[in-house]
Amino acid sequence: MPRRSEGRDPTGCSRPRRARCGGSVPVVLGLPGAIRACLFDLDGVLTRTATVHMAAWKRTFDEFLRRSDPGAAEFTQLDYNRFVDGKPRLDGVRDFLASRGITLPEGTADDPPDAATVHGVGRRKNDLVHAELAEHGVEVYPGSMRYLRAVKDAGLATAVVTASRNGGEVIAAGGFADLVDARVDGVVAADQGLLGKPAPDTFLAGARALGVEPAAAAVFEDALAGVAAGRAGGFGLVVGVDRVGQAEGLRSSGADVVVTDLDQLLDGGERP
Repeated sequence: MPRRSEGRDPTGCSRPRRARCGGSVPVVLGLPGAIRACLFDLDGVLTRTATVHMAAWKRTFDEFLRRSDPGAAEFTQLDYNRFVDGKPRLDGVRDFLASRGITLPEGTADDPPDAATVHGVGRRKNDLVHAELAEHGVEVYPGSMRYLRAVKDAGLATAVVTASRNGGEVIAAGGFADLVDARVDGVVAADQGLLGKPAPDTFLAGARALGVEPAAAAVFEDALAGVAAGRAGGFGLVVGVDRVGQAEGLRSSGADVVVTDLDQLLDGGERP
């Protein structure tokens, strides 16, 4: 008996190419039949750089808090999930510090990394990320790479939608630029005046770049803010990727499906 991914489906198309033949999206992708494009967050979904960002934020905020109040509680994973993850860098600075009752002057993009301004704190965090990436490179999630390649093999369009201004650098370092049709990152968002997640603007821009309506696109996100953005944008499917034990939070934020790795959606895995 042939494997599910072999042979031909009732439309007469080989299963991995079904989308190109005009039928529904391959069942092996775990997607509704109307989906024609996939929009992937980067850090924490395709690459392990979310851990790099968490470490950089923790070091940045802990240093800042110790200077301001030696008795202040440290920055935690929960703080990262609630106030920072998935958001533009400066929004993350503002939102976390506001949670501690701290308001800083905005400053300017030229502020040094030790300046007590929103831009200065953001610069410090970005410098730490660049140093980490330069030393250790970019590690990808093998399961996510299998899924991304299966999506491309099925003929669906793909985009990376990330708040990071280093999106192009990370994609290139991860070695999967050939699997990405479009990119909306922090640089593009700033150039186009797009609001950051949880607003849906960047995901909507990704769908436009691929020439599809939101209802025909699936969003893949590990951040609460990113899942909320996918839900707010009216996308056909929102997949939450739970890397840090926040499955219920992802569902509450609007995820239709929650997985711990994208390859769980392949060939009989969990689907909506």
